[in-house]
Amino acid sequence: MIYIYIGSRLFWKKVPPTSDFTRTRSVHILDCDALRFMANSKYFYYMDFIRYEVVFRSTLYDHTVKKGMFGVLASQKIIYKKPLKLFHKFDITLKLEGSDEKWVYHRQTFEQNGQVCAIGFTKAGFWKTKKAQDMRDIISHSDSDYKIRAPSAEVISMFKDDYDTLKARDKIN
Repeated sequence: MIYIYIGSRLFWKKVPPTSDFTRTRSVHILDCDALRFMANSKYFYYMDFIRYEVVFRSTLYDHTVKKGMFGVLASQKIIYKKPLKLFHKFDITLKLEGSDEKWVYHRQTFEQNGQVCAIGFTKAGFWKTKKAQDMRDIISHSDSDYKIRAPSAEVISMFKDDYDTLKARDKIN
């Protein structure tokens, strides 16, 4: 994370926070399980890295972190199709799916050799003083060319039962 922060703030060119952003990575031996494929937990690791790289490389950093806000991950889902192989390169692409008052929704696609291997979805936001901040306001200040759009029904439906799951778990305990 320190490498990404320093590179993003000092050496790499700025990117719009709302653009599709692709980064090429390699599957290293410490990323893998015993069967020579990337462990499921590492997908989330790379999803976090690309989201924070966009924050650090864009004006989003100036409109959030520098103002005392911190990023929160509300929910994260992933669909696995094909494993990523050891010592092979893969691309991860971050795409903004839309936002509402509290949350921003991303699609993160993992591709290797031109094939989609996994697709992850995240619901994230920024908080300050124990309160979710208005994501539409943050995005419009960070990228004035972006037209605010609501996330698709497909993406919203993935996260719709999250709070019900937590409430049901609380009733069991």
